[in-house]
Amino acid sequence: DLPINFRELLDEHQISLRRRFEQAVEGTEEGESRTLLNRIYTELYITEGLREEVHTHHEVGQLETAYKASRLRDAPIKNKDILKALPGQHASIRVVLTSGVAGAGKSFSVQKFILDWAEGLENQDIHAVVPLSFREVNLIGDEQHSLLSLIQLFHPTFQKIPTEQLELCKMLLVFDGLDESRLFLDFNNSQVVSDVTQKTSISLLLTNLIQGHLLPSALVWITSRPAAASQIPPSCVDRLTEVRGFNDAQKEEYFRRRFTDENMSNRILSHIRNSRSLYIMCEVPVFCWITTVVLEHMLTTEHRGELPSTLTDMYSHFLVVQTKRKKKYQQEHEVGPQELVEGDKEVLLKLGNLAFDNLEKGNIMFYQEDLEKCSLDVIEASVYSGVCTEIFRRECEIFQKPVYSFVHLSIQEFLAAGFLKHQINRHLDLFVRFLHGLSVESNQKILGSLLGRTNKKQKNVQAVIQRMKKITIKMSPDRGINIFHCLMEMQDRLVHREIQEFLKSENRSEKKLSDIHCSALAYMLQMSDEVLDELDLNRYNATPDGRRRLIPQNLSETLLFFLLLNESLLHDRLSDCGLSETHLEVVASALKSNLGHLAELDLSKNKVQDSGVMALSAGLERPNCKLETLRLVGCSLSGLSCVTLRSALKSNPSHLTELDLSKNKLQDAGVEQLCGFLQSPDCLLKTLRLDICSVSESGCAALVSALMINPSHLMELDLSYNKNLKDAGLQHLCGYLQNSGCRLKKLGLVLCHMSERGCAALASALKSNPSQLENLYLGHNLIEDPGLQHLCGFLENSSCTLQTLRSDS
Repeated sequence: DLPINFRELLDEHQISLRRRFEQAVEGTEEGESRTLLNRIYTELYITEGLREEVHTHHEVGQLETAYKASRLRDAPIKNKDILKALPGQHASIRVVLTSGVAGAGKSFSVQKFILDWAEGLENQDIHAVVPLSFREVNLIGDEQHSLLSLIQLFHPTFQKIPTEQLELCKMLLVFDGLDESRLFLDFNNSQVVSDVTQKTSISLLLTNLIQGHLLPSALVWITSRPAAASQIPPSCVDRLTEVRGFNDAQKEEYFRRRFTDENMSNRILSHIRNSRSLYIMCEVPVFCWITTVVLEHMLTTEHRGELPSTLTDMYSHFLVVQTKRKKKYQQEHEVGPQELVEGDKEVLLKLGNLAFDNLEKGNIMFYQEDLEKCSLDVIEASVYSGVCTEIFRRECEIFQKPVYSFVHLSIQEFLAAGFLKHQINRHLDLFVRFLHGLSVESNQKILGSLLGRTNKKQKNVQAVIQRMKKITIKMSPDRGINIFHCLMEMQDRLVHREIQEFLKSENRSEKKLSDIHCSALAYMLQMSDEVLDELDLNRYNATPDGRRRLIPQNLSETLLFFLLLNESLLHDRLSDCGLSETHLEVVASALKSNLGHLAELDLSKNKVQDSGVMALSAGLERPNCKLETLRLVGCSLSGLSCVTLRSALKSNPSHLTELDLSKNKLQDAGVEQLCGFLQSPDCLLKTLRLDICSVSESGCAALVSALMINPSHLMELDLSYNKNLKDAGLQHLCGYLQNSGCRLKKLGLVLCHMSERGCAALASALKSNPSQLENLYLGHNLIEDPGLQHLCGFLENSSCTLQTLRSDS
């Protein structure tokens, strides 16, 4: 039990936090935007562990590519349980790292957790919750502090608590917004700080706290965007969670809670559902707020145009709606609903300058000195424009040092695009989409005074569209997909309509697909709820590069999840499509999440290699994987792949009926490893192809030994083109063929260097068990006439059921 005076001080701290966190701010710091958190809070979708896709592209791209997959993720973890062990977990949880894209709700989840604790509703085993946001910690710069003085600086109540009592309580330290930190966290620094009163750099305090050297009794919770989360070594983290914003049900709940008018919420929901890109973006709570601001304004005024259906449309209107709030400062008559007032131009361009200059630097938080570099006077600007209160906000006036930020990263990118219409690279994909969206006449009309003199001639826009289509052909597949995004922002629907017609046609294989059509098809598969019964890339009438565009690197997550998880009888053929190891990791992830839909997977003629098989095996071994056919022909595999496959298939052996590993250098060692799966009593394999696998006598002996233990399921065996098999290997095989449990119907032994002696042994075995075999292939062997005479004895047997015999040389 804690001393009474200590408990009273902690109660005082708890009351202080309740007052501080009970109000929420959506988008801005303006008083009219504040409301009780519990009135507007919508439960967020949070999962334990991070999604397995590699985050190599823009966060908006991550939302779009992960949209389909997110529906089949593991069960979510509740925000209030973030520090609690799940059923079956016995290890204690001290350090939690929560990741999430910008605007996903990380700070809201922290605020809700703290408020629930402060109100005495949840996690009452924790004596004190101490929030320390990185944007505030940045303000103390290079000052040296002890952990105690740092806590006391931001939470004065702790100045009354004796140091020796600090370690008596169970404390949670919450560090929100690691991505906003300007500190360098060096976990390789060997300097240990264990005294809570020892002064040192803030960076060293944090690393020692996370590593457990400093105040080891304390719990630590850190939030961050994905790119910055890697600063914390995995060995220091007990639990990884991801805030994924809103799922579909939570989006609907948000809009219904936001509007008391049911008709208004229904109209807004109906509109965003019809615009796929907007609907997916609404996974981000901040974008939901942007959407409500724009659509509520347009639906409650005399607006007469179409409602925004693209990102650029939405942000253009958002900019205008917010700048029109200048009326409350200047008491001027409000300007027309579709115009950007001239007086805001200078402020917006300066904000665009700030946005663009810091985009590549990764800066999303700004301080007074950052603004001064762009000659931006926020105080003056706030008098003339609503921009600096609704789009560019001021927060955390602790130490009289304000901190500024755009309401969302995408707003920063939108203004950067308006400021400068060039400087393109991968991480500026959304920026580029905005650039092209700003070329559309309707958006230029809205933002005319900001953009200055623009050429509104439609023929020029069409020229840009045609040039973009030509550029796409020369670009890599993953770059080409963003060009199609740009076409959609420019409201060019021609390619979109052509692909829709293609998908509806019955004779798809006869219709020629250009490379731009392939990129467009990839885009539409990503954004559509429609499903395909079968995907066979090699049947499309397109160039090899065009087929590869159907599975570009940065969209493989969406496409493969889409294709693998939506159709109960799906056959997915991806052979000879240039798949990389990253793609294979995605396939494996699909197999893990798969609910039994995928029956056939053909990855032949891709450079899968042993590392790729290791990735695939992680999915194959899962009980919910129901794969029946696996083809890995010519995939540069070695015997090491068989070790991995054996382990995975033994864990989940009862579904696979066809395994084709032909044209891989497995050698005897690989085949011997594979036998561990074949002899499993639950193995139901019917077809095994090992042609051109460098198998010799010892490999054949091991194979036969395994089949003798479990002989009754295999119906097709192909050992062709294994030149070192020879007569000695065939004699081992004959032991299996004459087994009464053998049900083999098709046997391939082409070019196995079999002579008359081997043929005699084969004929003898088949005579003793003649009633099953229907197809026998013996071409390109050295059997000659005497060998054929031995076979004739088998063919004359009345029980012989052979239908096909090929023995050509």
